[in-house]
Amino acid sequence: MPSAPEPAPYRPEPAITAISDWLGAPVDAADFPNVQTRFRNQRWAAAVGLDHLTEEQWAQHFGRFAPLPDNLPQPLALKYHGHQFRVYNPEIGDGRGFLFAQMRDGAGRLLDLGTKGSGQTPYSRAGDGRLTLKGGVREILATEMLEALGVDTSKTFSIIETGEELWRNDEPSPTRSAVMVRLSHGHIRIGTFQRLVALEEREQMEALVDYCLQHFPGPPPPEDAPGRDEPSVRLLHQIVERLADLAASWMVAGFVHGVLNTDNMNISGESFDYGPWRWLPAWDPGFTAAYFDQQGLYAFGRQPEALHWNCAQLAVALRLLADSDPLIAALNRFGPLYMEAVARRWCWRLGVKQRDAEADAALVAACEKTLRETKAQPDAFFHAHRGGRNAEGELSEALSQYSPVESDHDYWRESEPQSMLIDEVETLWSAIDERDDWQPLNDKIEAIRRMGDAHGPAPRPAGHADENSD
Repeated sequence: MPSAPEPAPYRPEPAITAISDWLGAPVDAADFPNVQTRFRNQRWAAAVGLDHLTEEQWAQHFGRFAPLPDNLPQPLALKYHGHQFRVYNPEIGDGRGFLFAQMRDGAGRLLDLGTKGSGQTPYSRAGDGRLTLKGGVREILATEMLEALGVDTSKTFSIIETGEELWRNDEPSPTRSAVMVRLSHGHIRIGTFQRLVALEEREQMEALVDYCLQHFPGPPPPEDAPGRDEPSVRLLHQIVERLADLAASWMVAGFVHGVLNTDNMNISGESFDYGPWRWLPAWDPGFTAAYFDQQGLYAFGRQPEALHWNCAQLAVALRLLADSDPLIAALNRFGPLYMEAVARRWCWRLGVKQRDAEADAALVAACEKTLRETKAQPDAFFHAHRGGRNAEGELSEALSQYSPVESDHDYWRESEPQSMLIDEVETLWSAIDERDDWQPLNDKIEAIRRMGDAHGPAPRPAGHADENSD
């Protein structure tokens, strides 16, 4: 949610130990030559009771990875397979990260602290297990902007510079190194299930389904859904609902994730693992974020298709436990749920009250037509027409039927909205890279959070208010 979460006491709960014997491998963090805290997400630290840590304690826990009290005694590198650009790969897993700790937040959700750039693991293959500082800065920007735009996203919790020089083909090298800690609602992926079906480990699959249903609860399937009482069927219904909403949230945000492999799909429905992301400079379904996505498989307009395809791969894996028909019935809900989520989120971002499915679909179509014809940058479009203002032609006709959502936040009176186009990202990084000046980044984070406060919480589907509480 965009507004600051409620502070809560530290409530450690390493629930993963129930399945950790086969889910991952204990590993040690890299011994970095230096640890210097560069980013500390104090509002989310407060949400899990870790805001009281001193600077030295913070660096020891999130740079040296000294265990948190009553938590995992040793980091756990998770095992999984996955389709990477739709080619199955059994040789993956946490190659430069691990699960470090688990705790409850004030809403009762089980949250993970996981890493990126924390060193080599048994699954690193030829990788060095490291993260560039620029990669860490980009992760801050992606997660802060997505959170402000109502996307269910991981939170960048900590960035610590580690004093190494890294060589990368896609950055000027040598470049500075960092280790990142992310706060996520779980790290169980579709690829986690794919590994178990590939190994024909039925008992472990049943245990994983039970773990997910217990710690990532959601509403029951529709009353008429076949097999609705079977645990694996119930889980697939929940994941289809979450990923349909996630796809819609990216589209309404004008965001392109870039790499939608099944090992990048969190079954909690939370967006995470940001590599070559972009925000749209103009409304273009064919826009791609990754230079290596030559076929446009994960282009902006194909993101819903990609998430639906990934859900289908999960259904294939769950065939180890359930018949095809009830799983297919769950998959068939993706399209209608996605359209409902687009309408719900579109009206929210536009600052108007929803009407009915037909009217809302017509409004979205009129807006998309205007975006294509005017080549407006999406952030500027939503800001300019907030509450139905400044519309002309067909768009004016569509918007005239909608009531504005009242808001007295002065953000909506500003002439320009916050955005996150690649030129600004590079400018923010240049200030750090060339002058070690972190103030522009800090100012941007503050401005983004203010935008999030202006938007308020994104609307949730009916029946999902308590989904994340146990």
